[in-house]
Amino acid sequence: MTRRRFFAPPSAFNFNKRTVTLTADEARHLREVLRLKPGDEVSVFDGEGKEFRARVAQARRDFAELELVEEMAPARPESPLQITLAVALLKGEKFDLVVQKATELGVTSIVPLMTQHADIRLRDESDASKRVARWQRIALEAAKQSGRAFVPEVSLPVAVSLVLSERCLLFSERGGTELRQIETDEITAIIGSEGGWSDEELDQARAAGAQIVTLGGRILRAETAAITAAALLQHRFGDLK
Repeated sequence: MTRRRFFAPPSAFNFNKRTVTLTADEARHLREVLRLKPGDEVSVFDGEGKEFRARVAQARRDFAELELVEEMAPARPESPLQITLAVALLKGEKFDLVVQKATELGVTSIVPLMTQHADIRLRDESDASKRVARWQRIALEAAKQSGRAFVPEVSLPVAVSLVLSERCLLFSERGGTELRQIETDEITAIIGSEGGWSDEELDQARAAGAQIVTLGGRILRAETAAITAAALLQHRFGDLK
């Protein structure tokens, strides 16, 4: 039977009383969509890798209390590979798609990048915070759907120069080599915008020791490149077989 899974942050768990509290959308989904009642069994995860079997103790419109029964294995295990996916800001719903699919593919964290040829420009800090809040909700829903008990963190946008290091693979349609076999359990994959990388950014990457790689002979859209890179890395070094 498919697990009826709910999310609650670590602060919502009371291990002394063996309870966890659901609020807002999660509580309304339990009561009004699934129509669960006291005594019904569910599972609840904390977004940091832990999942528990629980029973509904009480359910109201904006509040539900669950009785914790036991810790259990998540519906799907985490990959041994830790991927940080750093992607240039993209127009419209393209970045939404990247967040959703990267979460399904087991990415550990997502970093929006401000690059010279980025498709959009943020108006101010408020604009950035609203976008990140939206992307974090998308990551949460994708984690629930895919069976993960870990929710990737979506950070505030940063300049690409701040993520460059020797542990990085910078994907580029020019000036790159084929993806070589490397021994690693942690990596940062950097994806540019539709406009690609500037010469200055490629020089910065080389100076930082980043490996510049290409995905092949065809030019991919930025969102396709991000999803493809995550899938290839999980296949080579993670748990996507």
